[in-house]
Amino acid sequence: MGKVIVIANQKGGVGKTTTAINLSASLAVLDMKTLLIDADPQANATSGIGIDPKNIKTSIYECIIDDVEPKDIIIETHTPNLEVLPAHIDLVGAEIEMINLPNRENMMRKSIEKIKDDYDYIFIDCSPSLGLITVNALTAADSVIIPVQCEYFALEGLGKLLNTIKIVQSRLNTELDIEGILLTMYDSRLRLAKQVVEEVRVHFQQMVFDTVIHRNTRLGEAPSFGESIIMHDAGSTGAINYLNLAREILQKNDLTKINNTEKIILE
Repeated sequence: MGKVIVIANQKGGVGKTTTAINLSASLAVLDMKTLLIDADPQANATSGIGIDPKNIKTSIYECIIDDVEPKDIIIETHTPNLEVLPAHIDLVGAEIEMINLPNRENMMRKSIEKIKDDYDYIFIDCSPSLGLITVNALTAADSVIIPVQCEYFALEGLGKLLNTIKIVQSRLNTELDIEGILLTMYDSRLRLAKQVVEEVRVHFQQMVFDTVIHRNTRLGEAPSFGESIIMHDAGSTGAINYLNLAREILQKNDLTKINNTEKIILE
């Protein structure tokens, strides 16, 4: 049975979609059968992996609202072992339609359970909010990755997200775990970035991934080509970072063992 991991933070611009695309692709090239679910109405994960949202007729919206079979909607990507359950702008109205539905927090879980056995990992890319779609994703998930930008306001709003996670854990999904806090957009030239890394590690200790995602031009331009960083430039800093993160997650889940000498550490 596959592990479902949500990538969430109500703060925008912290690297959620970048992480969703590139972590999914990294695990896929490491021979893990992987599904990326785009649960953001902006559909950036869909377009960023090379699928034009304008050509999408059915999406995660129809799975949640109309109980359409997800297997009928899933699309293969150019990356072996990676498939996508796309999003569409219609998803923006899903929360309103779900308000009066019974068991509304479990709509996404119901859809994912139909396909969970088909994958090793399922990632859900969420919008920058703590709305009903994000709560649905957290309710459906086994764990959550929280990207945190290495800048001054890094911890702003993180407490609110952690509180939401606790509420979901207590009321909707007792099995939900925090996979880890991921430090993103790290610039080693900036003293502030180093201070943020130290502060987050002091506050959250073992919850923080060893891998840090560096600022990288190639990482930023890859979505404009509709490619993950692995397909765009496998030798770039961004690709190395996300491959390290993928291997760290595999190690954490006892699926592989990594010697320290095998890790590629970038300072």
